[in-house]
Amino acid sequence: MDNKATAPKIPFWHEKTLVQMNTEEWESLCDGCARCCLEKLEDSVTLEISYTDIGCGLLDVNKCRCTNYAERKRFMPDCERLTPSNIGFLKWMPSTCAYKMLFEGKDLPDWHPLVTGDPDSVHKAGISVRGRAVDAKDAGDLEDHIVFWPK
Repeated sequence: MDNKATAPKIPFWHEKTLVQMNTEEWESLCDGCARCCLEKLEDSVTLEISYTDIGCGLLDVNKCRCTNYAERKRFMPDCERLTPSNIGFLKWMPSTCAYKMLFEGKDLPDWHPLVTGDPDSVHKAGISVRGRAVDAKDAGDLEDHIVFWPK
């Protein structure tokens, strides 16, 4: 019997690039904050992005999850599917996004569910839109809902 201590398992996001990840690994990077699912406005002159507290029409603002993830593009044509090749170009992605952080060579934050093992850690850390987002059907004018916390 081998009594040698086993080395701690290296997290897949330390061993692989975004391109090398399989579908399960890629999808697990999403922390469930739903910040990317907030409606955004872009200034036509400055190209500055303003976030609103309005969730997309498919976002369950309490669960911070898409209500029809598999068919989201069919119902929300503007929904951008994240890929390793486009993540660097999506300037509206929040700075806390795991995909963006790994693309930029950063590590996952200590509150990320992959680090904590707790799927609610993103909510406990106050990173998610839970309790702060408005359902699209209840919202009204986007301009009345501009917020500064998602960045």
